[in-house]
Amino acid sequence: MPTLIVLRHSKAASPLGIADIDRPLAPRGRKDAGLVGEELRAANRVPDRVICSTSLRTRQTLDGLALDAPVDFESRVYDNDAEEILDLLRGQDDDADTLLLVGHNPSMQQLVLGLTGAGADHFPTSATAVIEFDGGWDDLWTGVGRLVSLWTPRG
Repeated sequence: MPTLIVLRHSKAASPLGIADIDRPLAPRGRKDAGLVGEELRAANRVPDRVICSTSLRTRQTLDGLALDAPVDFESRVYDNDAEEILDLLRGQDDDADTLLLVGHNPSMQQLVLGLTGAGADHFPTSATAVIEFDGGWDDLWTGVGRLVSLWTPRG
């Protein structure tokens, strides 16, 4: 049974004069990313593969998780369109049972709500949703997922 872990990047800083794609994590974001990695390992939810936005804050979030998995950095995740991200997920090889997606709102929240029909009205930084579904990645369509867990660390 495939599992999709949807993670919104950890808390970012907003320094003046820095382009959005280059915004780094804030100190709380670095701490929260470590807590997410600990939780994933404790729950035995270490991914087989990761798809990560190309932004600095998502890459730093991924580094903070300290997980050992192959990573694809994908600009379509930074572009923040939930339908395009869903198409990207459908194109994944079935050799990955557990896939971690590290991205941005609003598309991460829209993706979780669309796949499961469940979730919170708010998907804050470091929010982590674990979704299971039947079939292969090409069977990932609106409404087919089951929300197994949804949590947010606060460091």
